[in-house]
Amino acid sequence: MLAQGGQVALAVVSSLLLLLQQATSIEVPQDPKILQDLKQPPTIIKQSPKDFIVDPRDNIIIECEAKGNPQPRFTWRRKGKFLNTGKDPRVNMRKRSGTLEINFRSGGRPEDYEGEYQCLASNDLGVAVSNKILLRVSKAPLWPKELLEPVLVSEGHSLVLACNPPPGLPPPYTFWMNSAMIPIPQDRRVSMGLNGDLYFSNVLAKDAHTDYSCNARFLFTHTIQQKNPFSLKVQSAEPYNDTSSYNSSDPYGGRRIPESMPTFLSPSGSESSKMVLRGQQLLLECIAAGLPTPSIKWFKKGGDLPAQKVKFENHNKTLKIVSVSEEDAGEYVCLANNHVGGIRHNIHVQVKGAPYWLDKPTNLVLAPDENGRLVCRASGNPRPQVQWLVNGEPVESSLPNPSREMMGDTIIFRSVQIGSSAVYQCNASNQHGYLLANAFVSVLDMAPRILGPKSQLIKVIENNRTFLDCPFFGSPLPDLRWFKNGQGSGLDGGHYRVYINGTLEIKRARTEDEGTYTCVASNIMGTVENQVILEVKEPTRIVRGLEHQSAFRGSTARFDCKVKSDPSLPVTVSWLKDDSPLSLGWRLRRDEESLSIPNVNEGDQGVYTCTAQSEIDQDVSSARLTVLDRPDPPMDLDLSDLAVRSVRLTWIPGNDHNSVITQFLVQYEEDRWEPGSWQNLTSYPGDLNSVILQLSPFINYQFRVIAINSVGQSAPSHPSPRYKTSGAPPDVIPSGLQGWGTKKNNMEISWEPLLNVERNGPNLHYQLWWRRKDTGEAWSNVTTAGSKHVVHDTETYVPYEIRIQALNDHGAGPTSNVATGYSGEDKPTDAPTNLRVSNVDSTSVTIHWNPVDPSSVVGEFKEYRLYYWREASLLKGLRVSQEKMTRGFYSIAQRPSAVLGGLVPFSHYRMLMVVANRGHEGPPSNTVEVRTKEGVPDAPKYFEIVKRAFDTIHLQWDKPLEPNGVLIGYQLKYHTVNGSKLGPYRLETFPPNITQYTMRLPDRAMRYKFFLSALTQVGAGEAFTGEFPRSANEAYSKDQVDIATQGWFIGLMCAIALIILILLIVCFIKRSRGGKYPVRDKKDLALDPVDQKEDGSFDYHSDEDNKPLQGSQASLDGPPKESDDSLVDYGEGGDGQFNEDGSFIGQYTVKKDSKDETEGNESSEATSPVNAIYSLA
Repeated sequence: MLAQGGQVALAVVSSLLLLLQQATSIEVPQDPKILQDLKQPPTIIKQSPKDFIVDPRDNIIIECEAKGNPQPRFTWRRKGKFLNTGKDPRVNMRKRSGTLEINFRSGGRPEDYEGEYQCLASNDLGVAVSNKILLRVSKAPLWPKELLEPVLVSEGHSLVLACNPPPGLPPPYTFWMNSAMIPIPQDRRVSMGLNGDLYFSNVLAKDAHTDYSCNARFLFTHTIQQKNPFSLKVQSAEPYNDTSSYNSSDPYGGRRIPESMPTFLSPSGSESSKMVLRGQQLLLECIAAGLPTPSIKWFKKGGDLPAQKVKFENHNKTLKIVSVSEEDAGEYVCLANNHVGGIRHNIHVQVKGAPYWLDKPTNLVLAPDENGRLVCRASGNPRPQVQWLVNGEPVESSLPNPSREMMGDTIIFRSVQIGSSAVYQCNASNQHGYLLANAFVSVLDMAPRILGPKSQLIKVIENNRTFLDCPFFGSPLPDLRWFKNGQGSGLDGGHYRVYINGTLEIKRARTEDEGTYTCVASNIMGTVENQVILEVKEPTRIVRGLEHQSAFRGSTARFDCKVKSDPSLPVTVSWLKDDSPLSLGWRLRRDEESLSIPNVNEGDQGVYTCTAQSEIDQDVSSARLTVLDRPDPPMDLDLSDLAVRSVRLTWIPGNDHNSVITQFLVQYEEDRWEPGSWQNLTSYPGDLNSVILQLSPFINYQFRVIAINSVGQSAPSHPSPRYKTSGAPPDVIPSGLQGWGTKKNNMEISWEPLLNVERNGPNLHYQLWWRRKDTGEAWSNVTTAGSKHVVHDTETYVPYEIRIQALNDHGAGPTSNVATGYSGEDKPTDAPTNLRVSNVDSTSVTIHWNPVDPSSVVGEFKEYRLYYWREASLLKGLRVSQEKMTRGFYSIAQRPSAVLGGLVPFSHYRMLMVVANRGHEGPPSNTVEVRTKEGVPDAPKYFEIVKRAFDTIHLQWDKPLEPNGVLIGYQLKYHTVNGSKLGPYRLETFPPNITQYTMRLPDRAMRYKFFLSALTQVGAGEAFTGEFPRSANEAYSKDQVDIATQGWFIGLMCAIALIILILLIVCFIKRSRGGKYPVRDKKDLALDPVDQKEDGSFDYHSDEDNKPLQGSQASLDGPPKESDDSLVDYGEGGDGQFNEDGSFIGQYTVKKDSKDETEGNESSEATSPVNAIYSLA
């Protein structure tokens, strides 16, 4: 039996789950045409808050707005009973609204209308209910009058001044002020509690005042009421001096006040509890008394305080947690401490909760015979009770509905029918509040409708995800299918995807996806369709975008913005600077692919954006322009920490203009030695602006600073004030002390004189000492103002000890260390012997020699110096330079040797060697002759490539300047070049007497690279490189042909020549006939005198015969002048033309006059050159 019951329960649960899976609500689109015809139960869209407090001075307005079709009707309940608004003249309901207006202009008390109100909106399909609105009138009662006795307290004790504001609605905001309306200062010692009382952890004598007043501000009435002031008197064991200044470290002015352990003023005791509702604000307070003033700390047992939610206020005395949740419940501990001791208070916090939604019921639109459900789930502490109502009445008392089944917090609907529409209310409540939600069930049937525009044209970007929308509606929910170009089966799957809302997705739009798409929606009520035309376009792209750049001030900055887009889409390119439209003005230049900013200045700095936009897409590229400039000069130079040999220099750096200052250069100027000349003193890193300068004595200094960045140096700063140092003996030893003979019997001692800043005083001189080294003789000395001294009558090249000292009027400076100098050198006496060679190569040879005795150098050994020259080439007839060359070798080996390189191959050389000291050379060694071996030749002297014919080139060259051996020929390597691809090498060789070559190009469209080198027996020398064609303009196209060899071209030229010949014949006949052709304008005119001869005959050779024909070469530079008897006069409208050789081109017609002419056939038209000949003949 139990088993059968379990199976039945399992079947019920399974059927319920299946029903819930099938329960889907129809979403009604917010389309005005749909909503106009759609019947819907009422829905509350606006209402007053549940706890509604109003100002008694204003009229009362209780809001209630609802929508529905038909338009809802409104009624009200007050205190659970029907409210007849028509009986009370003060109560009015707005038209087409449920909002109540209660007017008190004609009298009445707002308090009489306090109570609980509820609005009901109804139409033919159901009744919607508002929340229960508790209306209360704001109250601001007066403070009770009371006579406050003066408060007497001993200094160091705690004190609480009670506020006790009158109870208002809502509660007032309290604060403390004195009689001057100045707030009472609050700190760790004195503060106001959450209840409005003023707490003193310990009282000081300075707290004695007669005007501590608590104030209450009522928000609704905007009034402030003031309590009678407290008068505070402080008893002190010792008199308090009001005139003494307050010292926070000793507030008692040295008086002895007994210290005390902390005690809590609020809350009292060691434990307390606090209840707070979920979502509200938790305020925990601990105010402690004690001397010294205790500090407050907060903890939570069993965990950390939530740092994101916790705030400490009122000098750590108040812990505030916003938006409390269940995890904030627990035990909180406040700890009060001073150096006398500590005390703690535990606060147990409980978090309760008014009901809140877990699953709020929503409107349900169903078609006939469909299933659905309404769910109402809420939580709270304690757990709320859920009650269902229908049309404002409990479900239990409503009419039975066979399609409805109650299952706790869920209502199940099965096979709903037309007429079962209603509004259901869910009420979830506990002792802390309630929730009320309306959700209607609407059953409707409607034929399919297309909601979008008809035959819409959609342009999309290629390869983009594309959506073709076909919004539709119907009840039952229609089936929707898509077709392309009116044929084939429905589109779904693969490249396409159809969404439940009717949208067709094309995952990647391609060109072949263009066409006309048709969506068809159908249900049992009918069928409807719509078309969408799709065009696929290429994307708009910035193919070369902006790049970040830095530009020096005054230079030109350029941003590239090259755009590629679909040819059928117009593209607009716009520029922004710092997200604002860029004003080009007269200076900025913009073309199709770039923006140029000449003469860049600081105002040009910013982020530039290029936007290329078409009607369907856009691309953006941005980059920053940073303007770099030299830094501004440092400012406000100041001298401090003045000392005998140092001073501190401080300055303010100028603007670095976007390039970090890397260095500061400090310069000085002194007015004694070089006035007006600024010298570099020292430099410092760019992050310093205050430095200690080390100075020299006896200088009147003035300083300036230069800032340096990557662009350059700033202008110098303004000079600092002058600072003069006192004199002192020299502290620098002259440098560069040395002795060397200028002759073989002297020694010149020289040194670097001290700088002006190293003099340290007036009358600078130098004390100099010298003596023979290792002889023990006495020092010789001299005092001089110069920088050198010559010691005469010395032996040749002997060492001396020398030293020096600087002195001035303030004393002598330090003495230098002993240096070694030498008297003068003489010529070396010996020559290197047995000079010989080995390892002779084409360009190098190893030389050997026997060294000289070191004593024969008679001076400081410098080197063995080899002289060598090219005597001749081993090739007959080749002239060479015999210029002598030298090479030095420093060697102190017993058997010295060295390698001499850089020789010319196949040459005859001579060489000799001497030994050299610093000033002289010794006698020469024996002379050696060397013949270098044959080597590879140099490159040919020149290499030319000349085009001889259409597909033939001529190569010409000359033999190398240095054959480096016997030439045996030349080799020519060449290959084709096609971009970065190189063709295979081809090789041609030639005998030495051939220096030119003509070759036919295998492929005229290719580029060729040639390498020509000369040959000896050793091998090929350096190659001379050439290319053909040398530029792209010389390249041939593969399809290019020589038109001069084409038959059609030859025929065309022959035809043109024949036409020109015919025209020449015509002109010749015309000229030979003279005036035989019609000259209508002239035949009645008298002859010019110059045309009539004395014998009465006429001269036909007038000046016009000597002028070039109209249209001839002489008339090409300007418009032709019309002659009196030009052929043009007899053409049609003067359209006749002549070619460059004066022949007539085209057709012409003799003009017809209105008068009768008897000139035969001279008025007939010549329609061709042949006809012209006949007519003129």
